[in-house]
Amino acid sequence: MTNERELDRRAIDTIRFLAVDAVQKAGSGHPGMPLDAAPMAYVLWSRFLKHDPADPRWIDRDRFVLSAGHGSALLYALLHLTGYEEMTLEQLERFRQWGSLTPGHPESHLTGCVEASTGPLGQGIGNALGMAIAEAHLAARYNRPGHTIFDHRTYVIASDGDMMEGVQAEAASLAGHLALGKLIVLYDSNRVTLSGTTSITFTEDVAARYQAYGWHVQTVDDGNDVDALSRAIRAARDATSQPSLICVRTVLGFGAPNKAGSFEAHGNPLGPDEVKRTKEHLGWPEEPPFFVPREVLVHLRAALERGKTAREGWSRRFADYREAFPELAAEIERRFRGALPAGWDEGLPQLPADAKGMATRKASETILQSLAHRVPELVGGSGDLDPSTFTWLKQDGDFEPPQRFDASAQGTVGGGWSYAGRNIHFGVREHAMGAAVNGLAYHGGVIPFGATFLVFSDYMRASIRLSAIARLHTIWVFTHDSIAVGEDGPTHQPVEQLLALRAIPGLVVLRPADANETRCAWQVALARTEGPTALALTRQHVPTLDRTVYAPAEGLRRGAYVLNPELADPQMILIGTGSEVSLVVAAERVLRERGVRARLVSMPSWELFAAESAAYRESVLPASVRARLAVEAGRAIGWERWVGSSGDVLSVDRFGASAKGDVVMTQYGLTADHVVARALAVLAR
Repeated sequence: MTNERELDRRAIDTIRFLAVDAVQKAGSGHPGMPLDAAPMAYVLWSRFLKHDPADPRWIDRDRFVLSAGHGSALLYALLHLTGYEEMTLEQLERFRQWGSLTPGHPESHLTGCVEASTGPLGQGIGNALGMAIAEAHLAARYNRPGHTIFDHRTYVIASDGDMMEGVQAEAASLAGHLALGKLIVLYDSNRVTLSGTTSITFTEDVAARYQAYGWHVQTVDDGNDVDALSRAIRAARDATSQPSLICVRTVLGFGAPNKAGSFEAHGNPLGPDEVKRTKEHLGWPEEPPFFVPREVLVHLRAALERGKTAREGWSRRFADYREAFPELAAEIERRFRGALPAGWDEGLPQLPADAKGMATRKASETILQSLAHRVPELVGGSGDLDPSTFTWLKQDGDFEPPQRFDASAQGTVGGGWSYAGRNIHFGVREHAMGAAVNGLAYHGGVIPFGATFLVFSDYMRASIRLSAIARLHTIWVFTHDSIAVGEDGPTHQPVEQLLALRAIPGLVVLRPADANETRCAWQVALARTEGPTALALTRQHVPTLDRTVYAPAEGLRRGAYVLNPELADPQMILIGTGSEVSLVVAAERVLRERGVRARLVSMPSWELFAAESAAYRESVLPASVRARLAVEAGRAIGWERWVGSSGDVLSVDRFGASAKGDVVMTQYGLTADHVVARALAVLAR
């Protein structure tokens, strides 16, 4: 027992000082959290976490999310010590340096053994919610009696800062409602943040709050008590009908004689003298830095053998499953490869020309129902707005805990209540929805979407931005995309949101002009596996263009295309997006009667068009045609790239107003007559 205790202590201190040395060598970072959280991380990773360092993407591994991403050096130390091949000691020595796999906050697209890109506090808890939803959904869909294929947990280490963020509260509330018993959060309660102790800002009873959310809650009074930590995690694993929170009382910067318990240990290196004193205090050799005792490495590298054993056992079970259920097994393998089903987009609805047409949100609904039958991994929901965003999958049931309702109860969508349901009700929680959708994508095996009004994309902007940083295959569906929303007024009318979304690198924004462009937009969103896509859809009806007269809607795939390519030698170019394409189409007819040759361009995506070759862009917007007018119900900023110094933009550069949508559009000059007048003015110049 003494030897075992000593080995635990040395392993914990190895984790601590790998992190401390990494921060000190980098000259920046957060040493305080690794010093205090190392014992809980050690217990979790050495005794409970099911993972195989030799196969970081094994389907049935437990997921670990460091929501307190500023403590990234802790995670990198764990990954190195447990045998993840890419996390070498050299990478720890290059912490926070250009080209390393050890950036200041974890980045999943950069470091393959990192589960989630965390940093903005609270996001990791929301990501973990999505991961736990994915596990529950896949288990309900694919597990069969005697054949358990999906059976893993999602673990989180979170900080006081995480517990203050609103996204965490939203996510925890929903997790409790959904009774996600395989979600376990270890809360590193050291009561210190970047600027001081939590006594100046954060004195609530977190444990009581989580109990009210419906969580199983425990407290470990001494964060260095390995046995107490083990008992708490074991009890959390047994609480299968509730997510679990373990509040662990710790001391920030544990062991640092002059900085322990102080905010000075949070976000700055300890300094050479304090590092020396801390090592002396904890009985650790001062030299060499990055010291790893052989017995500790052997002890923690046992994760390789345990992981191999666990994965091989799962592989045997999956082989039996494949024999019993060959089609389901093939579907699981395809989904985790990220490959879409053969013929998934063949025969999607082609909607006929119609002067009245339909709202693109309604066209999206039609397309989505067809896709749902072909792409079973398509899963998602909205922020309590299904009747307005039309993003429900009508025949696929609601994701809800079956034990919460009578067996005879039915959900709002066909199929009743079940974790197998594909419609996730996020409630009025846009921020948590965004983080959870990202978590679903991180988990794998699903293509997730989240929907709300375009104006509320601001609430979830951090999550959208992270989906782009992490290059996640997420789909953001934003309806009510302009001041045509009408009577709800400026609080619900997006003006600057399209510009804000287009400003996010790696996010493709699509604003389809009609029903058939909407079909193509969904095809693009599903086929784009290396990054997120945002669809901006109308509330109001827009005409469905006659594609025997105008170019096929498939031109959307290239970001912009000429609607009337037969027109020779144009005098000017009219560019429209979304609902405003119908305005430029109507204006072109009037201009034609007046002898003006106007090229029509639908430009649903700046990003896709910018990625095309220079030759293609020139074929759509020839430099020789300097008279250009762009029309969009949003801010004009950025359009100068496409209209040039001689062009003009008919835009909305002030907040909206409360009135019927067509009235607001007219008052703001978004009419075909006004387009004609502005076009003639441009041409005259």
